Amino acid sequence: MSALSRPLARPLAVSLGDPAGIGPEIITQAWVDRAVEKLPAFFVVGGAQVLAEAAKARGLHVEIERIAAPEQAMEVFRTAIPVLGSDDAAYTPGQPDQSGAHLALHSLVDGAGRTALGEAAALVTAPISKTDLAMVGFTQPGQTEFLADACGKEREDAVMMLAGPSLRAVPLTVHCALEEVSGRLTKDLILHRARIVNEALKRDFGIEKPRIAVCGLNPHAGENGRFGDEEQRVITPAVDQLEAEGLDITGPHPGDALFTPRARKKYDVALAMYHDQALIPLKALDFDEGVNVTLGLPIVRTSPDHGTAFDIAGKGKADAGAMIAALRMAGEMAARRQAN
Repeated sequence: MSALSRPLARPLAVSLGDPAGIGPEIITQAWVDRAVEKLPAFFVVGGAQVLAEAAKARGLHVEIERIAAPEQAMEVFRTAIPVLGSDDAAYTPGQPDQSGAHLALHSLVDGAGRTALGEAAALVTAPISKTDLAMVGFTQPGQTEFLADACGKEREDAVMMLAGPSLRAVPLTVHCALEEVSGRLTKDLILHRARIVNEALKRDFGIEKPRIAVCGLNPHAGENGRFGDEEQRVITPAVDQLEAEGLDITGPHPGDALFTPRARKKYDVALAMYHDQALIPLKALDFDEGVNVTLGLPIVRTSPDHGTAFDIAGKGKADAGAMIAALRMAGEMAARRQAN
């Protein structure tokens, strides 16, 4: 029996996300589709009434059962959505409020804590509104940085990877203005994050020798300094050192050519220099199945690669594909860690 065919010993923890967004309804849809999609058992942290009303708004018939401890989810999951704890809020789709933000924050904090303690095999986070969370005390730029802090890791050690059926891509700089990217790009940054990505693809994705392709920053990858010198000054020296260390790495490649179908066959992950350089191709190719994965942490964490979508919340329009993909990927990653 392979590692991925063995059942997980513990359930996944799912944070509710903003209850006014599409998180609750795509969680309930994922549970309804659990058998067809072969999803591992999971429990949701808080929001039993929110989930019940979100399911009703979507026309789904689901049972909700509160549990007192994560291990109870393994049995309950067969017939009902297990919900840990009694925290709840009013279901107001498309209309975020402070009580919903408090619920979203508590769900995230408790879910991360349970996973860090080993009570859950992995954490899957539904979409949050950073603006609304900031109003109730959330100080981190996003969930990735929060999880690094929660796990006692440096934020530089938490690496965001976007993954779909067609592409895996890592933005080396994330939440910063485009004019700041060049100043933030350093040889050490590329070295550090490429090493984390390389080890994570081995450990969590079962790729024995990951093939890494590195984007250039400038048009035509700088064209020998005609359009910028970051490639010559920063990126190429980093690639050369990593290659000397034994990594299967190439670049810098022109960003406009690296994501073509032919090019994507030649690598397992692309390292992009900034946020949109990674996310635009991923969302163009795999929007409904895109997963945000945090690499470099002692816990497994995934999330659907989309936002709260307040404009369609509660209208039965939200596609649950990315949530299903996030649950499946979390289960596969956790299974590999469990086997090892």
